[in-house]
Amino acid sequence: MKNRISARQTIRQGSYDVCIIGGGATGLGCALDAQLRGFSTVLLDAGDFVSCTSTASTKLVHGGVRYLQEVVTDFDCGQYMMVRKALHERIHMLRCAPYLAHPLELLVPCFSLWELLYYTIGMKAYDWIAGSASLFPSRMLSKAEALQRMPSLRSEKLVGAVSYADGQFDDARFGVAMAQTVTQQGGEVINYVRAVGFGKDSNGKLALLEVEDQLTQERFQIHAKVFVNCTGPFADHIRLLANPSLPERLRLSKGVHLLLPLEALQSESALLVPKTEDGRVIFAIPWLGRMLVGTTDDEAQLADDMVVKPAEIKYLLKYVNQYLNVSLTPKDVQSAFAGMRPLVSSKSAVNTKKLIRDHEVEVDEVSGLVSVLGGKWTTYRAMAEDGINHAQRALAGRQAACKTLDFLLRGARGFTPDYWRQLADNYRLSQETAQHLVQKFGTDSLNVLELGKPEPQLLQPLIEGGAAIQAEVVYSIREEMAQTIEDVLLRRIGVQLHSWKEAALAAPVVSRLLAREFAWSDEQRKKALSSYLESIQHLLQSAGIEK
Repeated sequence: MKNRISARQTIRQGSYDVCIIGGGATGLGCALDAQLRGFSTVLLDAGDFVSCTSTASTKLVHGGVRYLQEVVTDFDCGQYMMVRKALHERIHMLRCAPYLAHPLELLVPCFSLWELLYYTIGMKAYDWIAGSASLFPSRMLSKAEALQRMPSLRSEKLVGAVSYADGQFDDARFGVAMAQTVTQQGGEVINYVRAVGFGKDSNGKLALLEVEDQLTQERFQIHAKVFVNCTGPFADHIRLLANPSLPERLRLSKGVHLLLPLEALQSESALLVPKTEDGRVIFAIPWLGRMLVGTTDDEAQLADDMVVKPAEIKYLLKYVNQYLNVSLTPKDVQSAFAGMRPLVSSKSAVNTKKLIRDHEVEVDEVSGLVSVLGGKWTTYRAMAEDGINHAQRALAGRQAACKTLDFLLRGARGFTPDYWRQLADNYRLSQETAQHLVQKFGTDSLNVLELGKPEPQLLQPLIEGGAAIQAEVVYSIREEMAQTIEDVLLRRIGVQLHSWKEAALAAPVVSRLLAREFAWSDEQRKKALSSYLESIQHLLQSAGIEK
């Protein structure tokens, strides 16, 4: 990936077939699809890549068990089609970046024979819908088998469990890998550039996009033949910039997740709480050294502060403590995050829990703007294919087929499950550091470690006892367009998700390396560090957790 200054200069001087607005899962998917079809493509995001909805997921690559249940209870054909599409996309997502995505066993605890039969039939239906794309077959487990797989399950009244398969992935790194793959294929991407207005040709069609660099406040124009709106929760804003007469289409939902000690789960499998008092499902998933618990589903507004609140922590811990033989309290929360889901409105849905998580492609006949609305991570590739199928109609005589199915992302070529052993042996790394690097960078881990040859100190841990090393910070700045401490610690390396405390400890080292790479003054470095530490404190205070 180019450095940001070089990318901005290229984009200012260029003219493109396709301009993608929004660097989340959908936007990056569209950019890769368009570039692989042979269209010159540029992508921009007002913040960092995958910095909003796309890094606030449950980290699952799944069809959606809850939605399948609604197919039965509500006779909802739309939910069935969405589940079917997601299950068939699931296998392709796991194939294109095997170092970031892999199969996961989930257990559904059952407390009566009726529940055991009901969920066994349901999961067999899940397998049937997946067909040849099934990861491994579901099966009924006895009480003893369930407790062997997950000893932390509360055993009182437990009859058995149902085991089934889905996938899990690292959403932030998956997005960064897509951005790198787009540039590797000749496309242009840039972060921290916000769309502020459109220019139109004599026919009223969009011809250029006025943008503002959020780091320098400089404005410039991007010229393209077709513009694709992939801005998630902000899609209505872009739609109205292009055509103020359009009706708003989105309803927003807030989802919250907690990161807790992995020891509470005592299993490599995940737990599915199949039904809460208010009709939701909750997952407890082993994820990169933590137990990830989520999610909630509440109405939200665009202006809402996406922080985790004490009541939301209490709600999630209630069910974890109910199903696992633990007594977790808010003090056990190591980190947490919240995000907005952009759901396409429906006249029949009373609340956001009932809205289908499928997508819709809208083409505004007046301006020509293509908007990809709604959707979910698992179907990002299919959403992108649909979006670019519509977009290419504006490119006369330039029709091309989609080429993204099973296309390997950056870092995936040459990867094997024991690739980390090679790194550990060749660079004298601990198992923890070698595995961490491979889980984040795949075979690009070699490029990270090569930075340590001229500067051996970069192979030192970012914080004492941690798996991450300083070379990752430099690599993410030079090769992945990281601009801030949060870009590095949250989305590139994942330290902030592992622990707010660890992130605060690592921040001074990251600020020093950012200052070195960008030639910041001491005052700029201190300001960046202070701002980041204040943001961590804000997250802690909002959650009601002691400093």
